[in-house]
Amino acid sequence: MPDDARWSERELTDAQVDRYARHLVLPEIGEAGQARLLDARVLVVGAGGLGSPLLQYLAAAGVGTLGIVDDDTVDLSNLQRQVLHATSDVGRPKVESAAARIAGINPDVRVEPHRTRVTAATAARLVERYDIVADGSDNFATRYLLNDACYLARKTLVSAAIMRFDGQLSTFRAHRRDGTPCYRCVFGPQPPDPKQSCADVGVLGALAGTLGALQATEVVKEIVGFGESMAGRLLLYDALSVTVRTVRTKADPACALCGSQPSIRSLADADYGAGPACAA
Repeated sequence: MPDDARWSERELTDAQVDRYARHLVLPEIGEAGQARLLDARVLVVGAGGLGSPLLQYLAAAGVGTLGIVDDDTVDLSNLQRQVLHATSDVGRPKVESAAARIAGINPDVRVEPHRTRVTAATAARLVERYDIVADGSDNFATRYLLNDACYLARKTLVSAAIMRFDGQLSTFRAHRRDGTPCYRCVFGPQPPDPKQSCADVGVLGALAGTLGALQATEVVKEIVGFGESMAGRLLLYDALSVTVRTVRTKADPACALCGSQPSIRSLADADYGAGPACAA
């Protein structure tokens, strides 16, 4: 969450009082919570299926600075689910298309585009500049890398994933040493990336909206500090049966990252491989 010193003196303008009126009447947010949102810095990895609703809702909520990491360009096949982009954006870098869309949603929001891939060489530098990281990537390599980078930098990670008709969501903040797990605790050692991706097996377009909106909700909760965190819980959503399950997760004492005898003390200590560059 943002440092209290960054928001304690902020006063909302008349326009901001009007814009965020429905937040201000919520006792869980109010003016102090909205000030936290306006001063927050969130890094969103992937301006694709998950990133599209996530970025739009964070912008509408008044998150003051949104960093966007994506090295891809808009493709016609993206538009079935990546609602941040339009047909006229085909061929345009996604970070540029996203920045233009966000500017139209909320002028309070500053966008920091990063047209690059998240790699072991770039992850630490990207993560350290933000309060919270939201992962909308589409491969294990990036998910494990972001988990490790966030843990080492003591940053909270809100992670979502989708494929076909299934989605999952959790928050990882094991750096607080509060008994909640990191991504490695829940999913074990990094597996090889599957041969099949969303491009091979498909994904329901609206599913990206469902999980991306839930992810935005959890980011806002972590910034403002209300409600029950998803840390220590994993949400599983099945669109075919319209079922939602939440399972409890625990820290692994033998975890290579956050366990009692960690073998990963820097990003140079793990082999993350090279997942595909696309977002969900």
